[in-house]
Amino acid sequence: MKSKLTAVALAAVVVAGTAATAVPASAATARTGPTRCHTADLKAGFATGEDARPEMGQSKKQTQAYVWFTNRSKRTCSLSGFAGVDMIGAQKSDGTWSLVRSSKKPVKMILERGATVDFSITLLPVARSTPQKEKFVPAKFLVTPPNETQHFTLKWPFGGQILKQDGATHPATYLNPVGL
Repeated sequence: MKSKLTAVALAAVVVAGTAATAVPASAATARTGPTRCHTADLKAGFATGEDARPEMGQSKKQTQAYVWFTNRSKRTCSLSGFAGVDMIGAQKSDGTWSLVRSSKKPVKMILERGATVDFSITLLPVARSTPQKEKFVPAKFLVTPPNETQHFTLKWPFGGQILKQDGATHPATYLNPVGL
């Protein structure tokens, strides 16, 4: 009987110690605001309204495409940082191009249930006459929300071609943070 009582008391101390270690009082009070949004909390797509469409028919300047995230969960959540974006090309020679980040500083975005936030992808379109090896023809975008590992697969709806700079140090096609 004494050994059972000792075992129960020891178990209670271990459980109590674990609970105190897992959620210290200072951490519980310091945690304010909603937790981050997970891929399962969101839906995503390209903004396709007339004022949001990239100017893919021109080749003299950069243009922007916008990807949106909508909170479809039943809770408020936050997004902060850069999405991950891999473009998959339509040509066999295109392969996959992982876009680099701009130097803009991210801000924390709070998304209530049903709220939407977007981010822009700056693109440098090229003329049809550009040599094939110098152009990337987008087909799909794999878009991963900030701090997540699961992605959305979005079909590129705008046509056109981008100057292929997937190996450049400072390419003219890049990502901006969520909310900016």
